[in-house]
Amino acid sequence: MRNNNQKSMWSLKFSTAAIALIPAAIGINYLGKLFAGFLRLPLWLDSIGTVLASIIAGPIIGALSGIINNVIFGLTADPISTVYAITSGAIGLVTGIMAYKGWVSSIRTATITGLIVGLVAAIVSTPLNIIFWGGQTGNVWGDTFFAYLINNNVPMWLASFGNSIVVDVPDKLATVIISYFIFRALPNNFKNMFHGGQGIEEL
Repeated sequence: MRNNNQKSMWSLKFSTAAIALIPAAIGINYLGKLFAGFLRLPLWLDSIGTVLASIIAGPIIGALSGIINNVIFGLTADPISTVYAITSGAIGLVTGIMAYKGWVSSIRTATITGLIVGLVAAIVSTPLNIIFWGGQTGNVWGDTFFAYLINNNVPMWLASFGNSIVVDVPDKLATVIISYFIFRALPNNFKNMFHGGQGIEEL
């Protein structure tokens, strides 16, 4: 999707446009979460901004967007949310790397990326869910599946991982696909601001 070189992908010299993208991504995350809650969807949709920032500006900006989002939410609403900054950071990094490799360039590749991001999120979140929530996620579908597995003598760690898979894979698949279509709809002039950015000040 991008023709940036390896150095630019991991560069710590962020343009003003890239830095301004972080609060915008956080806002999108909140809107996605509110939308999912309002419609009572079995998904969170609270990483759309993180994923979109990763696609637009690379893995570091995406990871920072996710981490800062969770820290702010943890300080203002749910303290335990802060620990899931680890998961959000991983989502941003993986998405950004996959986008750099061209794996968010079509609906097919975006679908594959969504599945991979969902698997990574489940792997990272499982130990956190066990430590802080007794293996549950707070999602009714996932927790129902978790209870079913526990009642059938499945080990706690495996039941918790199954819980995360049931929730994270569909959620991140939907998140990446939504972000893909948003990215496709953005003007090229806007996207070019993050791809070596002509006239963009580097910080």
